[in-house]
Amino acid sequence: MDLVDAVLSFAVLGALLTITPGLDTALVLRAAITMGRGPAFATALGINVGALAWGAAAAVGASTLLAASTVGYTVLRVVGAAYMIYLGVRMIREAFRGGGDGTAEAGATAVTATFWSTFGRGLLTNLLNPKVGAFYLAVLPQFVPEHADPLTTGLLLALVHDVEGLIWFTIIILGAQAARGLLARRAVRRTVDAGTGVVLLGFGVRLGLSGR
Repeated sequence: MDLVDAVLSFAVLGALLTITPGLDTALVLRAAITMGRGPAFATALGINVGALAWGAAAAVGASTLLAASTVGYTVLRVVGAAYMIYLGVRMIREAFRGGGDGTAEAGATAVTATFWSTFGRGLLTNLLNPKVGAFYLAVLPQFVPEHADPLTTGLLLALVHDVEGLIWFTIIILGAQAARGLLARRAVRRTVDAGTGVVLLGFGVRLGLSGR
């Protein structure tokens, strides 16, 4: 398998994984509906930077050290689970918080939804999920040709996955914007917040209770 074949084969696998509904998709969709296009793209960028960091770590062997260290893996898993549970509880609480006609709430969201806050949320959610690192550790070496440089090839494959992710998130964000009139309704926003919160809680609990 040469480099071109490796990239194309990994691109197919990455595309299938990218469009599979999961935590990242839920976060971006929630940001697009409740905060708008800018914060949604910032969230997507944070998620993809986190994925690229994991890909780079796998390429240089850092993920291998993490996999070999029971303590390191456990600490990262517990911290990641706690962060996801915190976000989930916060979103569910916001979804069921009463009062107001929605106008003031929308204004508050616009003020607090800065680039760095939404970017950081996407970044931390990915960086604190050791399952992402485990994926790159298990998959990337299988697509590195025999005589290719592991670091360069690993980074290239991770970048391909990132580009696919950005394309997918762009489709989601633009689709949400096209249906903005419907999705901006308070009941829909609450449902999205509650649904995303439940997804985060589920991922957090499953991550916290899982082993390797």
